[in-house]
Amino acid sequence: MNIQGFQKLTLLDYPGRMACTLFTAGCNMRCPFCHNSRLVINPSQESEFSEEEILAYLKKRQGILDGVAITGGEPLMQKDIDTFIEKIRALGYPVKLDTNGTYPEKLKDLVNRGLVDYVAMDVKNSPELYSETVGISNYDMSKINESISFLLEGKVDYEFRTTVVRELHSVFSVEGIGKMIKGAKRHYIQAFIDSGELIGFELNPVPKTEMETMRNVMLKYVDSCEIRGI
Repeated sequence: MNIQGFQKLTLLDYPGRMACTLFTAGCNMRCPFCHNSRLVINPSQESEFSEEEILAYLKKRQGILDGVAITGGEPLMQKDIDTFIEKIRALGYPVKLDTNGTYPEKLKDLVNRGLVDYVAMDVKNSPELYSETVGISNYDMSKINESISFLLEGKVDYEFRTTVVRELHSVFSVEGIGKMIKGAKRHYIQAFIDSGELIGFELNPVPKTEMETMRNVMLKYVDSCEIRGI
């Protein structure tokens, strides 16, 4: 595992749990609004934190922490993620996985083996705007759709989420997202925040009032939709 970031305590990243968060290196998308560009563009090939260091911390915090969130980058790019999660679970921790949905077979394997307890999948935009939003020309949506369909089966607790940017998202495009994930139990609209380490330039947040309109649109398609980050 190439772990480039380690937040030892979070009350936000794993809903309802006091957790720590691990940030893995590498991503197969180039979203211009990505706030973790250092994990995406030429990340270090040497792990900043060893597995042994992480596991020792988790062992010491047994009974205090009650969850581990794994994010990135795209964690499913890590070839040994399953064996690492097995070690985490052996210490008694439930695991939340963040993913962009481009590795449906790996996602299915982890869920079917009972290695993850909660999945947060980013749905970047409506299909016609996906290429622009992920920074890849002529983007093939098939793996995204496969991951969405799998999560909708309800084999694992999950959420879908979308970070909205004024230059890329609109009420119309959010309706397209709603159609993609129709029947989902949970979706979050996330406010864009410029971290200063973006891949793109001159991007701006969507006004709160428009985000509220987006939420109302999403509620036509999903059981629950909330706004994060404002």
